[in-house]
This record gives sequence, structure tokens and C-alpha cells, in this order.
Amino acid sequence: MQTRRRGRPCLARRVACRPEIKYFKPRGVPLRQAEIIILSAEEIEAFRLRHLNGLEQTEAAAKMRTSQSTYQRILSAASRKIAEALVNGKAIQIGD
Repeated sequence: MQTRRRGRPCLARRVACRPEIKYFKPRGVPLRQAEIIILSAEEIEAFRLRHLNGLEQTEAAAKMRTSQSTYQRILSAASRKIAEALVNGKAIQIGD
């Protein structure tokens, strides 16, 4: 019998903003035909804190109650996904 190793449990990160709009898509492409990229609530919050509120990494990480390195990984993932959607004409779904 194999036993599963358990890693550290995920910490609850603070997400202050949950957008009401759940999808963005390229104009002229029906959503059912568009490839969809999913942004998690954490990713959109990290992106909002940095680019909309103008917070530095230290401040934004503290607001999300996470380490700076974890915040940076979340922000990088969000930026990569948003860039891919914009450049390649893909839809964005916000939230899990």
C-alpha cells in the first residue's frame, strides 16, 4: 500500500476584490469558439494591487497575506496569462 505524502497546506490568501464581470473576449469571436485562459482570484488580485493600485511588491504581498516570493510568482503567472490572451486573441475567464 502506498502512502501519500502531504505537503504544506495552502494558506488562505486575502482577496479583497472579486470582479462582477467573469469573461473578457476578443471582439467578433463568439465565446463558445474562443480559447479560454483562466485567471484565478489570487492572480487578478495580485495584478490589481500592482497595476491598478500601484503598490510595490512588499506592500502588495502584505495585503494578500503572503510572502514576497509567492506574490511575485502569482503576479508573474497573471501577467503571462493576460499577455497570452491579448497577443493571441484568447478569452479570459476571471475566477475559478
